Amino acid sequence: MKTLYILALILATFACQRTVIIDDLNDASFELLNQDSIAVTFPDDFKGKYVVMGFVYTNCPDICPLITQNMIKIQEELGNPEDVQFLGFSFDPKRDTPSTLSKYKDVFNLNRNFDFLTGDSTVVSALMDSLRVRTQISFRTTTDAGEELYFLNHSDKIMVLDPKSRVIIEYGGSQPMVPNLIIEDLLRIR
Repeated sequence: MKTLYILALILATFACQRTVIIDDLNDASFELLNQDSIAVTFPDDFKGKYVVMGFVYTNCPDICPLITQNMIKIQEELGNPEDVQFLGFSFDPKRDTPSTLSKYKDVFNLNRNFDFLTGDSTVVSALMDSLRVRTQISFRTTTDAGEELYFLNHSDKIMVLDPKSRVIIEYGGSQPMVPNLIIEDLLRIR
């Protein structure tokens, strides 16, 4: 009797581990540019693949490089899978032009399954709002040469879309244990 109870408990536990949909982006459409200035429609251009996405800006002095490194770790530990696309979204389109994102990609020595996206500030703002990514200027100054410098406080996230453009995983992006959690989740559902 005790064995049947334990077996029922195990089966119930596995049945409850189905994928939870956090957000459905199936009807969304955002016209962006990648680091090579190639037009990208998000999420349409990535349907049929899992998408691991982080939110960064290239002038970030702290957590954005950690988010990027965590995404690289996920990609490498999964073995650079063809069915998973890695995307870094910039929420600073004023400074993060495609050429700036291209240099950022080169600094991290990233491959073809890893792209950075930017776009018109209105489109980027709408995308960030739809994904609940918040930003706020935390420091702003102007140099003697007239150049505006600023830093942003922002949401710290890595999310995963399933092949149907639904957000199914969301974690704090810069935390050291996040890659292992996302890898475990992806291996479980893929």
